[in-house]
Amino acid sequence: MTKQVSPSSARALKRLGFHISLSRRRRRWSQKDMAEQIGASVSTVRRLEAGDPGIALQHLVSVLSAFGELDQLNTLLDTRRDAVCLLLQDGELPGRIRARSSNVR
Repeated sequence: MTKQVSPSSARALKRLGFHISLSRRRRRWSQKDMAEQIGASVSTVRRLEAGDPGIALQHLVSVLSAFGELDQLNTLLDTRRDAVCLLLQDGELPGRIRARSSNVR
C-alpha cells in the first residue's frame, strides 16, 4: 500500500532524503556501511534517501544517532518557538481531546 502525502510533505521528505544521502557520502560511508550502522537493510537506506514516506520513524532516529546528531530531534516542534503554543496559555489547554461524536441518523 502506497502512503499518500501532500506535495509539500513529499518535497520535504525528498529534501530530508537528499540531506541524509549527502551526510552519508561526506562521511565516506557506503549505503551498506550506513545500513549496518543503523541496523537496517540497504534497501531501507535507499528508501530513506529517496524520501519514501513509508519509512518507519525509528530509522530516522537511528540515522541521526549514527551521525551523532540525535539532539536535532529536540528542535523539532519546539513549543518555545511555536507561535500557536506561545499564543495559548498552557492552563487553558485541555489535558485530553476526545474525538467528536457523530450523531448522524
